Amino acid sequence: MMRCVFDGHNDVLLRLLQSGGRTACESFLTGRDDALDLPKAQKGGFAGGFFAHFVPSATDLDDKLSAMSAPQYDLELPDPIDWEDAVAVVMEQAAILLDLERLGAVKIVRSVADIHTAMEQGKIAAIFHIEGAEAIDADLHSLDLFHAAGLRSLGPVWSRPTIFGEGVPFRFPSNGDIGAGLTGHGKRLIRRCNALGILVDLSHLNEAGFWDVARLSDAPLVATHSNAYAVTPHSRNLTDDQLRAIADSDGMVGLNFATAFLRDDGKMDAATPISQMLVHLDHMIEILGEDRVGLGSDYDGAMVPEALTTVADLPHLTEAMTAHGYDAALIDKICHKNWLRVLAKTWGEPAR
Repeated sequence: MMRCVFDGHNDVLLRLLQSGGRTACESFLTGRDDALDLPKAQKGGFAGGFFAHFVPSATDLDDKLSAMSAPQYDLELPDPIDWEDAVAVVMEQAAILLDLERLGAVKIVRSVADIHTAMEQGKIAAIFHIEGAEAIDADLHSLDLFHAAGLRSLGPVWSRPTIFGEGVPFRFPSNGDIGAGLTGHGKRLIRRCNALGILVDLSHLNEAGFWDVARLSDAPLVATHSNAYAVTPHSRNLTDDQLRAIADSDGMVGLNFATAFLRDDGKMDAATPISQMLVHLDHMIEILGEDRVGLGSDYDGAMVPEALTTVADLPHLTEAMTAHGYDAALIDKICHKNWLRVLAKTWGEPAR
């Protein structure tokens, strides 16, 4: 049985930007070589998710993947990116998302009601999400502007520092207790996101920043694409104390498919079994409960297990969940219902 999947993170907009920008949008409708497009979504039951707007640093991807195949690694953090450069890239990606909507492939959603409507219409429900807030100015004018254009989720940092706080490096083994907490600008950003109903994504934020958000925010704590540090001691993963804080806030965590954050050895290696994903799910369900765990694939932005190379392969994961002993109700919660619950709570809507 193919299940409806709502996902916490993808980087398809960056992929489209790099492969031709707005001229590449038609390929999303007809099929691409990458992980996410409309035909693959229809085949795999991918109903929607968080569409990241991400400003890439100038890095050599092959060198990065090679470094993350070693027993230990500590990748140098990229330099900060200026607002003027970042906002231009985010606007380009936003234009691509608008084109996908005009072409009828997606619906940009501003509410859970919109998500249900998109699903009923057979369109991919797309949350406008910014990963790393370099495109937000210190006065937060661009935050208000992007919110008016549909922004409903924001990560204050990626792995490089911003004027709002610090991220974690790609370091293994390591925890996220690295660097200082939120800056004054960062604290104002969290309060403004709360006021606007913009979800604050804790993925990539360092531990000091995490605890600052936990103290400041009046919304559920959410990490859209992160895993359990107790299973894989990587700086990108969440400690049990962090998971308990998320549970206390009635938030949730989306399981990241990136193999370096799944494996015991922290390696980027596609030869990673789905069973390793279930180890993380088991651990997070034990601490967070069945209502606070979902999926946050990182499709088109990371090396994932070879059995789940594209969204068309998502039924392999739900089949593995069934074989592992998860019942239908729990699988539906993990696949989409938990996301809709926490989004309704964050966006101030009644649950459906």
